[in-house]
Amino acid sequence: MLSKNKIKYIRSLELKKNRKEAQAFLAEGHKLVGDLLGHFPCLLIVATSRWLQNHAEIQAEEIIEVTEEELARASLLKAPQEVLGVFKQPQYLFNPNIAKEQLCLALDDVQDPGNLGTIVRIADWFGIKHIFCSTGTADIYNPKTVQATMGAIARVKLHYCNLSEVLGSLTDIPVFGTFLDGENIYTQELSNHGIIVMGNEGKGISPNVSRFVNSKLLIPNFPQGCETSESLNVAVATAITCSEFRRRTLNP
Repeated sequence: MLSKNKIKYIRSLELKKNRKEAQAFLAEGHKLVGDLLGHFPCLLIVATSRWLQNHAEIQAEEIIEVTEEELARASLLKAPQEVLGVFKQPQYLFNPNIAKEQLCLALDDVQDPGNLGTIVRIADWFGIKHIFCSTGTADIYNPKTVQATMGAIARVKLHYCNLSEVLGSLTDIPVFGTFLDGENIYTQELSNHGIIVMGNEGKGISPNVSRFVNSKLLIPNFPQGCETSESLNVAVATAITCSEFRRRTLNP
């Protein structure tokens, strides 16, 4: 039986202040919940009898069997998918010097939850394990963001920080950034380690952060000189940039 208080608790996780207080986040759907089980401690599973019968081995602090109608009352989705789970937020060791050994991303006030979730998924695809986020970047544990990661949140670690201070504290680390007045990414020397900074959807990389970028890159339009869209979506730009870094550094 799913109590009113339990429904209230689940739905309260839509708000950042409640997620922060509970140190928990919500995930919905059989694929996403399945991907996260085993990566994060599971505080609660709410699922239909059919889902539970097919996942008899799951481990969670609390498991509640519900009807589809009961699940719909607790769910934040328009079309609930058999199961939702509440997971404990992880606490990761913060070490920006990891960028001396591998390629990392940094996000400067990326505010759209969908964009953030897609970027995490892109990072996962291209083997990027760490993302440094400004405090103005969307919350990774927003339910919309979690859904957009498609499970990549289990493999990519996000660290929220004062991004300009972190970049300023690093020495001898290449810091790349995408700018409309940068140099053509397809002709510049790239690296298999360092930090790639991606900026806000409307304003790009802020002046406080851009002063630490030592390699400004441009994704050129084609054909050059012709009128095109003003800019690329930040998630699309991230995908193109990560793809070129991996292509060039894996096949020098």
